[in-house]
Amino acid sequence: MEKIEIYSHSLDETNKLAKILANNLKSESIILLSGDLGAGKTTLVGGILNELGYKDHVVSPTFNILKCYFEVTPNVFHIDAYRLEDQNHDIGLEEFIEGEGICFIEWPKFIEELIPNRNLKINIYRIDDNSRKFEIIDETDSYLDVLKAIKEAK
Repeated sequence: MEKIEIYSHSLDETNKLAKILANNLKSESIILLSGDLGAGKTTLVGGILNELGYKDHVVSPTFNILKCYFEVTPNVFHIDAYRLEDQNHDIGLEEFIEGEGICFIEWPKFIEELIPNRNLKINIYRIDDNSRKFEIIDETDSYLDVLKAIKEAK
């Protein structure tokens, strides 16, 4: 298991992390994003999508549960499982979680049974209005190259 911590004190610094992730994540990557409401989960996904060439504003798929971005390579699937607490999870999300693309899952604790072990966990802690702590955990050593790229950019 490998774990690193990154501190961001501005949106620009968060976007630097997003750029590293965008350049190092591969198709079939599964990224679990945890943090309180407003911590910056969707902001990080938006920064990654912008680095991959998506030009529009990215919003959380809280009410849709899933948003697909087929106009970037690799494809990106953005799941917000917040509304799935205590709900039937048999809605076909596995097709996207294990699909050909990068899958970001906000509030993964609500659909744990659908998520394979080969994932990268990113816990985001809000320090103040502009500052965040990113705790990045690779429990299965599936993302060592991603963690190495982040460490090298520090």
